Amino acid sequence: MSDTLPDRLSNDPASPYFNEALLARGVGIRFKGQEKTNVEEYCVSEGWVRVSLGKAVDRRGRPMTMKLQGTVEPYLRDPGTD
Repeated sequence: MSDTLPDRLSNDPASPYFNEALLARGVGIRFKGQEKTNVEEYCVSEGWVRVSLGKAVDRRGRPMTMKLQGTVEPYLRDPGTD
C-alpha cells in the first residue's frame, strides 16, 4: 500500500469514503496546526473536518458531529515497513 492519503476519509463504515485498511494503519490529523484525536471525517481540498462532540449520540447510535473549517493535514501514524 502506498503512503499517499486520500483527499477525503471517513470512520463510518456506511460512508463511501471509508477505507478499513488505511484506518488500520493509523491516520493522524493536524487541524489548524493542532493534533486532533476526535476526527470522524476530513476533506483536505475543501478544508474541513467533522469532529465528534463528546459522548453524545444521535437516535441511530452514531456520534454527534460538528463541521469545522480550516487547514487539514492528514498523516500516517505508522508509516509501515513496506
